[in-house]
Amino acid sequence: MRSGDIQYSVARQQGALADGSRVTVYLLADMSPMARLVPKIVPVAAATLLLILVITNGVLTLIVSRSFIRPLYALKRAAERIKDGDLGQELRLASRNDEFGELGGAFEEMRVRLKHSIGLQLQYEENRKELLSSISHDLKTPITAIKGCVEGIMDGIADTPEKREKYMRMIYKKATDMDRQIDELFLFSKLDLGRVPFHFEAMELVSFLLEHVEELRLQPNNAGIEFSFAPPGGERTYVRGDREKLHRVLQNIVDNSIKYLDKPVGRIGFELTVAPHEVIVRVRDNGAGIAPEALPFIFERFYRADPSRTDSGGGSGLGLAIVTQIIREHGGRVWAESMAGEGTVIALTLPRTAPANTEGGRT
Repeated sequence: MRSGDIQYSVARQQGALADGSRVTVYLLADMSPMARLVPKIVPVAAATLLLILVITNGVLTLIVSRSFIRPLYALKRAAERIKDGDLGQELRLASRNDEFGELGGAFEEMRVRLKHSIGLQLQYEENRKELLSSISHDLKTPITAIKGCVEGIMDGIADTPEKREKYMRMIYKKATDMDRQIDELFLFSKLDLGRVPFHFEAMELVSFLLEHVEELRLQPNNAGIEFSFAPPGGERTYVRGDREKLHRVLQNIVDNSIKYLDKPVGRIGFELTVAPHEVIVRVRDNGAGIAPEALPFIFERFYRADPSRTDSGGGSGLGLAIVTQIIREHGGRVWAESMAGEGTVIALTLPRTAPANTEGGRT
């Protein structure tokens, strides 16, 4: 049977109802080409849709893995390495332009800072061990000398007033050396920890240097040493400084120069150069000088250019290290120039300031 362009097939079925009457049922079936294709297309379409779903799920899983799971695993591995003490591997997430990139950047910054902090801690521990070793070595020498003098007195070796006075003077000198070493060590430790108060003021530098040079000339232990300072002409020069600390700086430099004076007449001269924003103070001596290979290390603590002078020089090995710390607190710098056999120049800079400019103290 045909209805328009649609073809139908007719099937007759007979049956009986509940009351026993007979009925005939006619069944129509669509016989068009589309109807014949549907049973074939539906399974293929279902399989294709399932395949598309599987591929889409795989792609989404890959995208999620690359975008979320991999960075999370990278962060987890980095955290485990840090937990195990391995701070040397870089976390490469900072190049991402998303939240994980920001998180990775913050994590990497934390790793770098933690590595730097642990490195400083290890360096401080190594410095502490070196400090204890150097202190033990430097204090052992005067203690041994004091013990020897006391034993000489107890054993009756000092059997005359002259010998006893000599021994007592030796004991006093060594005790004084120990006291000075302990004071310098205490000052250096406080400077290193930033616990020394500085009281800055606008101070006139030429008058300060003149006073210091005159004080050096009057010290009995400086007899036979010529001190000089020729002030530059021009207006008065003011610097921002702490008088007490700068006095300590100059005294330490002079003490270091005196230890290495080897000429019949020792000379120590002060020189002042004025620049637009800073002044340069030079302390020049005519001593033995410093070897070129030792020059870069003379401002390190406990370093001695001539180890053989450790006992006779009476120095702590901290004098120039203290100079460096104090000058840094003043915003300046310090360096040395030397030629073996001709002498040494220790130079330092200080920032200039106006006469009326005064600064409060730092605690």
